[in-house]
Amino acid sequence: MNEVRLKCLNNNKLIIVPKGTTLLEAAKLFDVNLPNPIVGALANNCIRECSFEFYHPQTIKFIDVTDVDGMRIYTRSLFFVLYAAVKELYPEAKLRIEHSVSKGYFCELTNFDKELDIQTVFQIGKKMKEIIEADIPFIHIKDETENVIEVFDKCGFTDKKELIEHRGQYYTSYYKMGKHVGLFYGYLAASTGVLKVFDLNKYFKGMLLQVPKRSNPEEVAELILQKKMFEIFREHNQWNKILNVSNISDLNRQILKGDAEVLIQVSEALQEKKIAQIADQIATLKDMLKIVLISGPSSSGKTTFGKRLATQLIVSGIIPINISLDNYFVNRELTPLDENGEYDFEALDAIDLKLFNDQMVQLLEGNEIEIPTFSFENGERFYDGTKLKMEPGNILIIEGIHGLNPKLTEAINPDAKYKIYISALTSINIDDLTRIPTTDNRLLRRILRDYKYRGYSAQNTIARWESVRRGEDLHIFPYQEEADVMFNTALLYEFAVLKPFVEPILLEVQPNQPEFSEATRLLKFLSYFKPIISNNIPPTSILREFLGGSSFKY
Repeated sequence: MNEVRLKCLNNNKLIIVPKGTTLLEAAKLFDVNLPNPIVGALANNCIRECSFEFYHPQTIKFIDVTDVDGMRIYTRSLFFVLYAAVKELYPEAKLRIEHSVSKGYFCELTNFDKELDIQTVFQIGKKMKEIIEADIPFIHIKDETENVIEVFDKCGFTDKKELIEHRGQYYTSYYKMGKHVGLFYGYLAASTGVLKVFDLNKYFKGMLLQVPKRSNPEEVAELILQKKMFEIFREHNQWNKILNVSNISDLNRQILKGDAEVLIQVSEALQEKKIAQIADQIATLKDMLKIVLISGPSSSGKTTFGKRLATQLIVSGIIPINISLDNYFVNRELTPLDENGEYDFEALDAIDLKLFNDQMVQLLEGNEIEIPTFSFENGERFYDGTKLKMEPGNILIIEGIHGLNPKLTEAINPDAKYKIYISALTSINIDDLTRIPTTDNRLLRRILRDYKYRGYSAQNTIARWESVRRGEDLHIFPYQEEADVMFNTALLYEFAVLKPFVEPILLEVQPNQPEFSEATRLLKFLSYFKPIISNNIPPTSILREFLGGSSFKY
């Protein structure tokens, strides 16, 4: 009665332990030896922290920083250390952790009475190392929500306070590390001592916090300057400030005030203005350009962006012809396999490069072609009689994840190409210390699209997402700074609109499925948003590509 049975998937061992045994104690009993310190585990497909106590039978997989959930735990914990270091050195300064860029996380200090120079950043990094060397435990505290609100009030965490008030839970968890308290909407490591690998550098007017590589946790990723990407984030952060919406609590406040329609209108107008500016740039080069290439990671809204750009080009007197690289997928049985033996749809060889280049050259020479179509349901290419021919004043718009890879269009003169990189670069935060990964934005879009239009469950989409991300790292991100222009398809209001659509799909993932943990994490994330009904979203919106109701044909 006072014992519990545990099974470890890392070494397939079974043990019986006293009830109340912690996760780290169980790891020792199992004699689990991971290459890096254990930061948590999946227990019955639920993510758990090191202090978690077992009172019921559990099947456990211990994780370190090489696991995606382990990396999240490590990064959250490091954010807490950064906050503590800033607070101890500059008590009046306010830290904001912004977006992911240049293989790190861009951070800013406000209410800061001195210049954030290299020396200041060095001192903050030095203080972080002192906190890590001290091996201070992260203590998980669960208390009545009204008591937690009082704690956050004293710390000036207005953004956190408003969010937990919105969720309406009786109890709320937070962490204490030394004299500091924090809430990071997920579990932390056991103590600061495991966070030995990081770097902090001066970056533009802020700092860049770098975390370990998942593939090699002994070192951080090499800093790659991404000026164009950084400028896109900076531009959108300025728009957010104009609209007074930087965090989820700001968005919820606007929704409750009845200003959701204004947010939708302004967000859509900003995107339309940017698309028009890109069309104007292309129009000035129309005598030289023959092809506009649109690249971006999965679920960026490439197809709708291409169609909206086409509309703006028509206004400029250019008649575009839209072509999707999806039409040139090889048949399913010819699709290359990844290292796990799964179909690698993100590989360049998943595209019939010879057919594509042959047809593009024929088009540019003025010949007529019959363009293929691809059935995702059947996994086969077919022809439905659709033919294309370029006339004077035409320009090709080609969209797909490999659009910026030179190998895709190696048979075409580089001077005839105009390259556009797009992605859903989320500019809103959960709160000042907790960013929203841009990958979550795209994953939610893809879950909805796959469910509505491709017959895939949320479990299927989540199961493939890691492979999709690896493909993006290999085939898309290395070429993004080569673009002539970048465009952000993320909409300030979109999580609030996606919420009622995606939640029921995520709830279909069962507890005995490995994807249950990720579905649970996404459901918790969506719970912080007030919903917006989608009726007022225009039919030309990029979001309509995923919601349905678009005025464009796909």
